[in-house]
Amino acid sequence: MNTNKSVSKAEHTKAAIVDAALRLASQIGLEGLSIGALAEVTQMSKSGVFAHFGSREELQISVVREYYARFERDVFMPALQIPRGLPRLCALIDNWMDQVAHEVQSGCLFISGAVEFDDRSGPVRDALEQSIKTWLSAVRRCIAMAVEDGHLAKTTDPKQMMFEIHGLILAVHYEAKFLKSTRSMERAKVGFENLLSRYKI
Repeated sequence: MNTNKSVSKAEHTKAAIVDAALRLASQIGLEGLSIGALAEVTQMSKSGVFAHFGSREELQISVVREYYARFERDVFMPALQIPRGLPRLCALIDNWMDQVAHEVQSGCLFISGAVEFDDRSGPVRDALEQSIKTWLSAVRRCIAMAVEDGHLAKTTDPKQMMFEIHGLILAVHYEAKFLKSTRSMERAKVGFENLLSRYKI
């Protein structure tokens, strides 16, 4: 009984640390994360934070996994409630763009992480790459189902369409966050409609 309570408390503490680390990483990037900075934010000792992860690298990987879990919860899972095919694909992209609108202020870990780790190797980069590839594969599957269901032309290349959609998302981040464009989201939505008009039957 006491052991279970102890485990539960430890898990709760670790979850709280990861939550704080995710907020911090959204502001300063994964590379800016350190046991010391996190100890200061959470008002814990360095040894207390270290005990839950064992290394800075494991902390970074835990943050990547948590970010992906939340992304999946907020963007992908609600779209699964929508009928498959084009309705689901449109819901998925709407959810993604809503997420982007929020992240323009808070920061996107996938994008900042890609910049930080694009020319590096190691477990953190691997975790980032796997998360992004998993997400893009989900988008590609939605496109393929829309083709199967007759909502998009048979000649549609799901990989190509996914690439073009991803390009719109990246453009929104760049223009809204770096160039401070106030119409980037509006342009991205028009861009997606233009994509659909080319791929629809």
